[in-house]
Amino acid sequence: MGRSAVELPLVCRAISFEREDGAAMGYLIGMDEAGYGPNLGPLVITASLWEVPGEPRAFDFWSALESVVSNSRPRRNSELLHVADSKEVHSSAKGLGPLERSTFPFLQMVNDADQVDSLGKLWRLLIASPTHLDAIQEHPWNGDDRFALPTAVETEGTRDSQQKLQTALDAAGIKLKALCSEIVLPERFNHLCREYGSKGVMLTRLCMQLLTRVWDRNSDEPTLIIGDKHGGRNRYDEYLDEILDGEMIFRVEESTARSIYRVGATEIRFQTKAEAHFPVAVSSMVCKYTREVMMELFNQFWSEHVPDIKPTKGYPVDARRFKSEIAAAQAELEISDQILWRGQ
Repeated sequence: MGRSAVELPLVCRAISFEREDGAAMGYLIGMDEAGYGPNLGPLVITASLWEVPGEPRAFDFWSALESVVSNSRPRRNSELLHVADSKEVHSSAKGLGPLERSTFPFLQMVNDADQVDSLGKLWRLLIASPTHLDAIQEHPWNGDDRFALPTAVETEGTRDSQQKLQTALDAAGIKLKALCSEIVLPERFNHLCREYGSKGVMLTRLCMQLLTRVWDRNSDEPTLIIGDKHGGRNRYDEYLDEILDGEMIFRVEESTARSIYRVGATEIRFQTKAEAHFPVAVSSMVCKYTREVMMELFNQFWSEHVPDIKPTKGYPVDARRFKSEIAAAQAELEISDQILWRGQ
């Protein structure tokens, strides 16, 4: 591993940080992904960046925002936003409504964003690398901005929720600074898997690249980065080393439960059940929402060419069924497997 990791005594994790003007603050970054396993549709990875008062490792989003959010399913007719692992917020049986209701207010408050009223605007809001935007829009089923958002809830309701959420964030001294995503379509997915040798390495490297978009490595403010563990991987220092400019990486812990590193004023954690942390949960929901909406558009496109075809979520068994049923239309439209099918 060379210089990429040095053991760090646990006592170093207790360092306190404070600005010279006495106003303590810090940053939290939460990362998650959706769509790692399917054969159809995009892989979406999202990072959310938050500014919080005080030491970020001690900050409790759930208590600070308990008037507007809940990490357990709210009771019926509750106005609380359900913020949790997207697998808990979204269910196919209930459709997109619950996930959209809880996710859309966050999308509406990023950097005074224009109204996110179409999928095209959502891409432009989130996309980490503008050079990839054209490639996404060139796909036959993506096209232009005609796919309107939100799809299952009323815009007025999401605006009301967004205003209440913003009021609570302001009262708690919290700022949502950025939402940033990698949206990886099949052709790029397959290319990166071949280049990196496996989709596990691809996921880790894409996460590291996404970090460079939201992490100010030169900041003296304390920063906490939290992401989910990538399969069985326990060591991440060599991949961190690839995005750093020679900074020393201190290894605090590496285990099946969590891997923790420090770089300057930043602590980086990869852990199981990371979605228990609010910033990761929000990123999880944004990932899932973006993928689900893109799959709706994908299914809408194919239903126009193959009437009465059953929609797909893109996961392996059903993806093969779907691909078989669209085969004749795919050939007629001259759509290659290269842009359709994830083979890894």
